[in-house]
Amino acid sequence: MKEKELIVLAQRIRALSQNGLTYSLSEYDTERYEELLRISDKIVSSVTGLDENRINSSYILAEEYVTPKVDIRAVVFNRQDEILLVREKADGLWSLPGGWADVGYSPKEIAQKEVREETGLEVHPVRLLSVVDMSKHPHPPIPFYVYKFFILCEITGGEFTQTFDILGKDFFPPANLPPLSLERVLPEQIATLYEYYKKPPKDVYLD
Repeated sequence: MKEKELIVLAQRIRALSQNGLTYSLSEYDTERYEELLRISDKIVSSVTGLDENRINSSYILAEEYVTPKVDIRAVVFNRQDEILLVREKADGLWSLPGGWADVGYSPKEIAQKEVREETGLEVHPVRLLSVVDMSKHPHPPIPFYVYKFFILCEITGGEFTQTFDILGKDFFPPANLPPLSLERVLPEQIATLYEYYKKPPKDVYLD
């Protein structure tokens, strides 16, 4: 079994276990679900090299049905058809502006907020370009099961500003990208997004 398949299997085991703990009616079931959580962490640890305790502490045990995490990414082009990228402090690599979805914000509002916070630019969301299941693309393995939303945005104002968690920001030709943070976005995804940007009639890409 491939590493990505193992990660997805572990994520599935964890989700089922957490759901089981939420609705468990006996100590016997609770013990079995807790053991499955430990098995899930062990599988993820064997693939990623992360410590099992660190993996376990990265989760908050849900008290309701477990669902995938949502990552919102803003797709912004300038007049030269160059794409906006930010250099992440976390790994020193480049990505589309964005991050985890916040409660209380719509996907469009998150895209606007992330661009403003990470670059200083003001944007207007235009349309959804793509929704992808991270596990179905060659991203490096991570503990979470993630859906990624890519939202096309137009620049309406603002200017580049300094932010504490971003090392840099710039526009790049889609054919000449800097080293990307592959957990966040892949070169082939940017190529697809550029194609969808240039050909508006295309339907939304959906895994």
